[in-house]
Amino acid sequence: MRIDVITIFPEYLAPARLSLLGKAGQAGIVQILVHDLRDWTSDKHRTVDGAPYGGGAGMVMKPGPWGQAIDSVVAAPADGSSLSEVATDQGGRATLVLPTASGKVFNQASAERLAQVEHLVFACGRYEGIDARVAEHYRDRLPVEELSVGDYVLAGGESAALVMIEAITRLIPGVLGNADSLTEESHVRPGLLEYPVYTKPPSWRGLEVPPVLLSGHHGKIAAWRREQEILRTERMRPDLINHTRSGTPPRPDQERGES
Repeated sequence: MRIDVITIFPEYLAPARLSLLGKAGQAGIVQILVHDLRDWTSDKHRTVDGAPYGGGAGMVMKPGPWGQAIDSVVAAPADGSSLSEVATDQGGRATLVLPTASGKVFNQASAERLAQVEHLVFACGRYEGIDARVAEHYRDRLPVEELSVGDYVLAGGESAALVMIEAITRLIPGVLGNADSLTEESHVRPGLLEYPVYTKPPSWRGLEVPPVLLSGHHGKIAAWRREQEILRTERMRPDLINHTRSGTPPRPDQERGES
């Protein structure tokens, strides 16, 4: 998978070189390229924003630099050589991801869907956001995903992009050392959170590991873990357990998140 991130703060993406994601990059499983939006400006001040039409607080990011930047990274070959024509369906189109407070919620299903895409381009907005014509323009040319990571507002899209990139790339074969880890996590089984986990020592500050986990009885352990998943979900996320019991997924308005 290739991931391009466009931002006015390239240093913000430094964590993408660490831990499992960094190792995946070194192994050639994932290629992450970070670009400075200001490289596509044309004035001496490298301006990327302007006052909003209609008035209002804050500044809006100009469509011009974004259009040139996205065109360039979508058209660029994976090896970083000179630009080619924009990729066609035969060559595998990029998907443009816009982290935004007004987007659809990003969840595990989103991560699983985007993990199947060969090329992702993240456009990280700042200030009051990116001129709405950018998303409108590219919807006729590329798959566009406007996504939010939660019901809150961030200063920019970089931290949201990092969250999404990590959630997506860890699903790619070869990124995790133990692929079985993916099968027992929260949200992998719809409607349930993961059971609590323990390690050595068996007693710590007066708290004991549940005896069943020390029993060696795999059937009892599996039953205990399933029970704990239900109890934890009822306590932490009753909205999830209610939808699981009713057999109906949450409505889109119930899942809406803000970044």
